[in-house]
Amino acid sequence: MRLHTIHELDRTEGTVQLRKEASGDAPSLVLVPRPSPNDPNDPLRWPLWKKNVAFLSVCSFTFLGNYGIGGLTSAFYIISLEFDKTVSETSDLLLWPILVLGVFNFFWVPVANYYGKRPVFVLASGLLCVCYIWGAVAQSFESLLWSNIIAAFAASSTEALGASIVNDLYFLHERGAKMGMYMNFIAGGNTIGPLICGFVITSLSWRWHKWIAVIFTAINFIAVVLFVPETRYRRDENQNVISEQIDISDSEKTTTGGDGEAAAITMPAHPSPVIPKKTWSQELSLWSGVPPDTNLLKMFLRPLPMFVFPCVIYSFLGYAVSLVLTVAVNILNSFVLQAPPYNWSPTINGLINIPGFIGNIVGGYAGGWLVDVFCDWRTRRNRGVYEPENRLYLIVLPLFITGAGCVLFGYGVERTLHWTSLFFGYGMISFALTAVPTATMAYVSDCVLPVNSDALMLINGSKNIVAFGFLYGIIPWVDEVGYVDCFGAQAGIFVAVIAVGMGVLIPFGGKIRHMQARWRIIL
Repeated sequence: MRLHTIHELDRTEGTVQLRKEASGDAPSLVLVPRPSPNDPNDPLRWPLWKKNVAFLSVCSFTFLGNYGIGGLTSAFYIISLEFDKTVSETSDLLLWPILVLGVFNFFWVPVANYYGKRPVFVLASGLLCVCYIWGAVAQSFESLLWSNIIAAFAASSTEALGASIVNDLYFLHERGAKMGMYMNFIAGGNTIGPLICGFVITSLSWRWHKWIAVIFTAINFIAVVLFVPETRYRRDENQNVISEQIDISDSEKTTTGGDGEAAAITMPAHPSPVIPKKTWSQELSLWSGVPPDTNLLKMFLRPLPMFVFPCVIYSFLGYAVSLVLTVAVNILNSFVLQAPPYNWSPTINGLINIPGFIGNIVGGYAGGWLVDVFCDWRTRRNRGVYEPENRLYLIVLPLFITGAGCVLFGYGVERTLHWTSLFFGYGMISFALTAVPTATMAYVSDCVLPVNSDALMLINGSKNIVAFGFLYGIIPWVDEVGYVDCFGAQAGIFVAVIAVGMGVLIPFGGKIRHMQARWRIIL
């Protein structure tokens, strides 16, 4: 079994010429990766509307996976009374699905790499709809729990694959903004879900939260079947190497750069493409073949050695601690706000997700679009040469904002401060849940683009496993030391992880990246 290096798959190793000097003009934007000159089926050459519809369908699938499961947190207090369960037992409705969401990345990603992403998305989105029907009619706590667990199995198909589809459909200069949008969808399910659920369970019941999820998930299933073609595409090792610009027709103009200039060019009318364009009915097929030079076992084993890459370790740890902080508030807030001295109804309790949602939106913007703008500024100053480490500078924003928000929330609960302190604290905590993974996963994709779905699988799978371990003990931890010490310790861990990673990878990341590109560990 021959092992490969990143360098053999991508000779640029992440350092690319993103802007090309032109005499007398401002540097023009270069398309990275380079789209195929003779294959109209290359996802990078799809019309912009087709890319966006496919991407939004997958993002909606991701959102609904968290909406139906995480959205139930506003009803935890009522469910605990209905089924006569303790706080710790009721929290299992969220804790075990979090573990499953992570672990089964290790199943779906190799299957998708081998058989294709389209059949995985179609199968999993249909299964998610069935699980929500199951949850809506569940008559016991155990049945409701298992419906959430199997739903998490289905939803886990989009954790890493949803992020990797960004790299299938969009160019490097678009990657941060699109990753930020994806992270807002995945995080939005955990904030919008409980917000809506709070109103639904007050007017109707928690079961209607599940029925609403059924309706939207069924619509999304139809959208996935009709509008998400196969995005897996094989590229050679020169995909990021600058070459002569390609002419394309106006009908295929797909995107613009961050400052509005055209970033895609069109194919000449003559000669016609060597490879025929697939019809819509052909794109509906669930079968796109399998890679000729590998097997399914190798696909399952291939990602594991990548855990030695420092970029993967940093992204995984940063995402894990950001998730822990946010979900800890999700688990605990109904037991704080619906009990004395606040005594809020579930409807009012759900409003705490408004600052959470705002924090997610701003964090996704800061970690995505703002990072793209910053990277373009750095690239222009570097004579058009792009370095992936540029994405890491702005992670200083969640370092300060979320660290302070964690302390504020802990003090607010323990000292029974005004509810605004809890709201502000949660909003500041939620900022990191989108800002950190948006920036760091885009950074990982830049570093190891040819195997990005495997690397993202390690990040998404491992962060949920770590989060499960932390969150399984969050209630006993709070009971033993109190909110101030518990959330203060979590703030310290978060700041340490983010600061140490920045301190190592910003100054030395380039050398580390070029060194790791020579490690012969890719199956």
